[in-house]
Parts: sequence; C-alpha cells; structure tokens
Amino acid sequence: MGEIATANEEAIEAWDGPLHDRFVQFRHLLVTGLGVHGDEGLRLIAPRPGERALDVGCGFGDTAQQLAELVGPDGSVLGVDASPRFIETASAEAEQAGVRNVRFEVADVEANAFEERFDLAFSRMGTMFFANPVAALRNIRKALAPGGRLAMVVWRSKLENECFYRGQLITERFVSKPEEYDEPTCGPGPFSMANADTTSGILLSAGFENIALQRCDLPIAIGVDLDEAVEFVMSIGPAGEILRLAGEDAAHLHEPVAEALREGMSEWVVPGGGVLAPASTWIVTADVPAESA
Repeated sequence: MGEIATANEEAIEAWDGPLHDRFVQFRHLLVTGLGVHGDEGLRLIAPRPGERALDVGCGFGDTAQQLAELVGPDGSVLGVDASPRFIETASAEAEQAGVRNVRFEVADVEANAFEERFDLAFSRMGTMFFANPVAALRNIRKALAPGGRLAMVVWRSKLENECFYRGQLITERFVSKPEEYDEPTCGPGPFSMANADTTSGILLSAGFENIALQRCDLPIAIGVDLDEAVEFVMSIGPAGEILRLAGEDAAHLHEPVAEALREGMSEWVVPGGGVLAPASTWIVTADVPAESA
C-alpha cells in the first residue's frame, strides 16, 4: 500500500468504512448516475489503442474496465484507490470478467510516486478528497510521459447540484451537523474543486499546462422510486453526512426528515418510474509539457 499522508488518514478510514458500505448499498445508482459524467470525461480524453492509462480513485473499478476496453489488448490500465475494500472488489470483478489488461493497487496518490509511466490519467470523482491536492496532482503529473494528458470529473458547487443541496437544506430544518463527533469524514469533501480558478491553480502548481474546464450538466438517477431516492439522499452526500455524524441523537428525526425530503424531491420523479435530479460537474483536462521528464 505504501505510505499514507497523515492528513488523509481520516478520509481513508471513512472511505474504507462507513462510506464504502453506503456506496455498496447504492452502487446501482452511483455507477449509473456518475457514469454519464464519467463517459463525457472519457470522450474528451479519448484513450487510444495501445496507450497506458492510470485511473485515480478507481472505486469499484468500472471506469478502469472501460479504459481497458478503449486502450485494447495492446494497452494497459492501472487503477488505484486508497481504500483496500474498493480495490479488493475491483480486482475480483476484473478477474471474473476476464479483463487481462487491467490491474489494481491500493495507494494514497498524495504520499506515493509511481515508478512506471502512463500516457493518460483519468479520474471520475476521485481527486476532490486529498488534503494536499497539489502534492497528489504533482505525483500524477510525474507519472505521465511527456505530452501525457489528464482528465478528471469533479463536482461543481453545491448550489449547482440540487441533487445534494436541496437535500441538505431540507435536512438542516431538523438536524444540525454536530460540532463534535467520533465518526470519520471524507476530508475536504466532494465540492473542494468546484471553483474553476482554484482548480486551475492547483493544476498549474502541479506542473500541468493547457488547462480547460468544461461544464457538464446531466441529471443523475438517485432512485428507482421516490422512497429509494429519499433513502439515498439520507445516506450519501451532505444530508447523509449530517445524519451519520449526528448518530443516535437524531434517530427520532429520521421520519420527519424523510417525509420532508419526499415532498421536496417529488418534482424529480420521472413518469414511468425513476427519480432524476439535476447535477453539474466540471470535466477538467490538462496536459504535461512535452519536454517534461
């Protein structure tokens, strides 16, 4: 696994513990919902047959398997994640699927440099949780060959993501995030790269050039019906974190929160089934200078 940055220890504990469990529970929604934004990132970075790809924060490994198909049998993919449980699942599923040109490793990218070189690096929602994103992105840049390219999908602001923000506002009518808590949290949080200038500055400091941010507005599925959508919002994202950190002290408020969420999200129910909520991401692309060593 290599070293772990001290500042990332709590986030890794969260991702390998309670957040992993919730992502497994709602995997069918997350892979589909985040997948539509990830597909746009893959389209922009355009992996080519024979290329070597790095997938940062690979989670269940579905994006790594997509990359493996795009680079073909002459190419290769390394998927990395700081959570051993995610990597265990990703490795097992790739082996079961017979994908031979992908492998997975547990790694904290902020604390570890890569010995091999890649033609491209991709990340779907995997770069927002580093305590020191410049250090992490610098290690990614050093892992890319001269002229290599990066694409990462990150959330835009909460205000632009009603799927999370509305749930937070409704939940906060009943429950406040406690000032003290024992549960681990996910570091800087999912919206740490929402500001375009901040993210551009991080990439410039890490040594990238030709930085561009393309807005991607595509709704995401948050439930097969309204009941599941309510459960999803109460488990994942800002509202879910408030309730998780409040713990048993807020258990008696779950029912009124759920009822208020049901009312507040009813407009997102799609005729014929399913709940689609507005979502907005940045597809961030950048290059390594051609003369970089």
